[in-house]
Amino acid sequence: MNAKETIEAGKAVLGIEFGSTRIKAVLIDEHNKPIAQGAFEWENQLVDGLWTYSIDTIWKGLQTCYSDLRADVKRQYDCDIQQLAAIGFSAMMHGYMAFDSEQHILVPFRTWRNTNTGKAAAKLSELFHYNIPLRWSISHLYQCMLNGDEHVKNIKYLTTLAGYIHWQLTGQFVLGIGDASGMLPIDPQTKNYDATMVQKFNALLAAEGLPFRLEQILPKVLVAGADAGVLTAEGARLLDPTGTLSAGCPLCPPEGDAGTGMVATNAVKQRTGNVSAGTSSFSMIVLEHELSRPYEMIDMVTTPDGSLVAMVHCNNCTSDLNAWVGIFKEYQQLLGLPVDMNELFGRLYNHALTGDADCGGLVSYNYISGEPVTGVQTGHPLFVRAAGDKFTLANFMRSHLYGAIGVLKVGNDILFKKERVRVERITGHGGLFKTKGVGQRFLAAALNSPISVMETAGEGGAWGIALLAAYRINNRAQQPLADYLDEHVFAGQAQETIAPTADDVAGFERYLQNYQQYLPAEKAIEG
Repeated sequence: MNAKETIEAGKAVLGIEFGSTRIKAVLIDEHNKPIAQGAFEWENQLVDGLWTYSIDTIWKGLQTCYSDLRADVKRQYDCDIQQLAAIGFSAMMHGYMAFDSEQHILVPFRTWRNTNTGKAAAKLSELFHYNIPLRWSISHLYQCMLNGDEHVKNIKYLTTLAGYIHWQLTGQFVLGIGDASGMLPIDPQTKNYDATMVQKFNALLAAEGLPFRLEQILPKVLVAGADAGVLTAEGARLLDPTGTLSAGCPLCPPEGDAGTGMVATNAVKQRTGNVSAGTSSFSMIVLEHELSRPYEMIDMVTTPDGSLVAMVHCNNCTSDLNAWVGIFKEYQQLLGLPVDMNELFGRLYNHALTGDADCGGLVSYNYISGEPVTGVQTGHPLFVRAAGDKFTLANFMRSHLYGAIGVLKVGNDILFKKERVRVERITGHGGLFKTKGVGQRFLAAALNSPISVMETAGEGGAWGIALLAAYRINNRAQQPLADYLDEHVFAGQAQETIAPTADDVAGFERYLQNYQQYLPAEKAIEG
């Protein structure tokens, strides 16, 4: 079938991902190739000191994104989407969405970006003997308990953004195992929430006199390929208020953006990894065995099929870098020159390649928000140079590109230098890699590892969740996810790999020494 016939026959598969700045929809054909897309731009809001998106904006964004997809289908193929073969939803992981028995949200959605859970995360890490990050759902819940928040006693359901969307469209209160691992640690053997930790938390709930147990309010955990329900008539109208879309198509388990990134980069096998670098950044290294001990900077999550993953999550990546490029845009406009943002990014990024390997001593902290990996609670972007440093445009841009992945290096140095984790392939995806060869080269230097970028890297998480939806309906032989991706999606896939140079690696190490030296100045701003 061609794309038009695939859509008209109801054989296309839809993936929608709620990212931090954009909701994206990707429609794929029976060969897993993207054939249409839609998008909705949005921004989180700081309300009463907490980062959030309103429920109204969530549904407006979903419906507008889907409408934009329909318009793209109409424009390209002169037809409409009446039926789909499968759907998958994914979203930014973690955070806090608590609902009462009537499915009304109890407090505004608290996103991964919030860092107000330090006391809870520290206490739980000690109780569980396991690193519990600030942004995990269990940290948010316990912090609310420590604060004595009134709403806690009314919690009936606790889920993530992806889980919420899926729940409302299918009636199924479930969650993919990768996203679930950002709510509470997963036992790799049982592929379910860690039973010992559930018991320990239940003791905390009982001590507070709360009327529920943890297992009663968390979504059911599902692995990739599992039956996660079908689109209900009510769900179809929520997604497509025009009534054009039919109900009844199956959905895959909802996943987090980390899991869809692993799928989109074919990095679900052990000894593979990927780095997502956009508004935030994170690396995911699929482990052969558990680490020797817990590390505050390393989050233990899972692949969508349940393998253990070491995750280094950084709250900040390209936002400050983009803001500086915006300054150069203003300068061009001041001169009366036309501005092509792709050209501007390309010229500045490529000019950074001519800078000194250590950025001439210049250092950039890209902290729009707090950064738990380096112990910074509140974000204040900061650029630092000494009087004798080499202050050139190339070094300036290079320092901001290094700064975008500096925190990522801090966390991964633990894996590669202390734990001696072995990895055969790391794949990069996200906005940092849009300018060919630049972000890729600098990341290779930071991690001292070859970095590959696939030709499909720009498709991102929406494509990744679409692939998981296709796996849900096409994997009748129960083929492992990694083998399915190798054979049916990435066979013959072109990719470009850049290996680190000795000079770049040494230069990044010197940059990181300066970065660590000036870090107290960044922290001092908070006081």
